[in-house]
Amino acid sequence: MKDEEHYQQGMDVRRAVLGDKHVDRTLSQLTPLNEEFQNFITRYAWGDIWTRPGLEHHTRSMITIAMLIALNREAELKMHLRAAFNNGVTRDELKELIMHSALYCGLPAANATMHLAQQVFDEMDAAG
Repeated sequence: MKDEEHYQQGMDVRRAVLGDKHVDRTLSQLTPLNEEFQNFITRYAWGDIWTRPGLEHHTRSMITIAMLIALNREAELKMHLRAAFNNGVTRDELKELIMHSALYCGLPAANATMHLAQQVFDEMDAAG
């Protein structure tokens, strides 16, 4: 498959998972510094990995969130907490994932994520 095809597949998945608003905002902020990196993310992360047949997007979202909790990557975690709902992940499933992460990632990581998740839920509820 050519890079252009990977890019288009990736863009389709990226929009489905993250939402048009997020992707459009990212694309509107392209610069000479980040343009190639954003293309790389779209082709490889979204166009090659997220399109693989072995796992559903729901499962990929849960795995991604768990890894971001362990790595303490707040900005990416917040984005993927929001995006998880586009893949059918529920609030209860996120709660259980955070509880489970307390064992394997540590209480501080889970506690910070619990607060971050509540902030995301509150923002989503306020937006309707």
